[in-house]
Amino acid sequence: MPDELSWDSVLAWRVERQGLAQRAGSADWLGVVRRICGLHAQVLSCAELTLWARVDGLERETIARALWDDPARTLVKTWAMRGTLHLLASDELGLWVGAQAALKPRYELASWRKAFGMSSAEAVAVLDAIRTALDGPPLTRDELGDAVAALLGDARLGDAVRGSFGTMPKLAALRGDVCFAPASGQRVRFTRPDRWLGPWEPVAPPRAALAAVLRRYLAVYGPATREDFARWFGIRSAAEAGRALKGLDDEVAAVTIEGADAGWMLRADVAAAGAARPRGTVSLLPGFDQYVVAAPRGDSPVLAAEHKARVYRPQGWLSPVLLADGRIEAVWRHERKGRGLSLAIEPLAPISGAVRAGAEAEAARLAAYLGADELDVSWA
Repeated sequence: MPDELSWDSVLAWRVERQGLAQRAGSADWLGVVRRICGLHAQVLSCAELTLWARVDGLERETIARALWDDPARTLVKTWAMRGTLHLLASDELGLWVGAQAALKPRYELASWRKAFGMSSAEAVAVLDAIRTALDGPPLTRDELGDAVAALLGDARLGDAVRGSFGTMPKLAALRGDVCFAPASGQRVRFTRPDRWLGPWEPVAPPRAALAAVLRRYLAVYGPATREDFARWFGIRSAAEAGRALKGLDDEVAAVTIEGADAGWMLRADVAAAGAARPRGTVSLLPGFDQYVVAAPRGDSPVLAAEHKARVYRPQGWLSPVLLADGRIEAVWRHERKGRGLSLAIEPLAPISGAVRAGAEAEAARLAAYLGADELDVSWA
């Protein structure tokens, strides 16, 4: 029989595992990045606030230094899960790239070939040319396109690299051949991970890397169904995600939440999840926060279906949210005005005085982090 859990305990456990119930000290910021499986970096300022929400005493320059200035280069910016931009611990790049190798390449899909007007052979040729072109100084997107066109003798294939959505550099990144270098003014530049970070290798075999990623995911975002994991990692087939879950065998246990099937957890975590209790934790989470990315998308105590469109917006945009004991209670936005900071919080339903007080305390903490001398919090 599946283990039975309550929503209160599961959400309390998730909040604990994701470093929201008890924030880490500033010396352990990289450990937080590892634990929550990287920082979603579609908007870099959101990635910074994802870390701020989980780390006390974080300096505003921490991420920028780790990406571009620190000789150790402890963070790397690249495309990863779901083909979205992430900041990853550099010494774990091999894990994420190795896991991607377990999936069928997108360019082998007829729908992809039709959408991009390329054959699989042409796509492979472009990816190989990108790797060759980056065996030197970092290149802007246009410079990379020019280099690929010259290597292949085909301007059309060079144009494929320049596409505004970064499709070909993204696919090259998933192979481990592209990461970001410091920008040149406003122009993004790419380099190769081995030239930027030094020698590294993808974790092999790919199935073992995917299993390791699945363990990481379940350890902070479980319980999860095969559909949940497929959506989070970017696996096109739920059946494929199910095979990865089955491959963990006795390491995972089926659980239910208040009588409804909830999927799987690491067996070693079931007792802790069952014993967890809400602590009155209130957090201001930025857009694209990892908690929101991995939260249940259906009607649940995390977020009622009627409010889903307020949080999960068109074209993949995720709103900043006010989280109270794992439940999304409001959306919010902030704006710098000179030396001041203005926050507008819009509750999705009536909220308690304790949650309101917790949110205002978090707003004060945010103002201090951003260096604002004045704070104005408004409630819609």
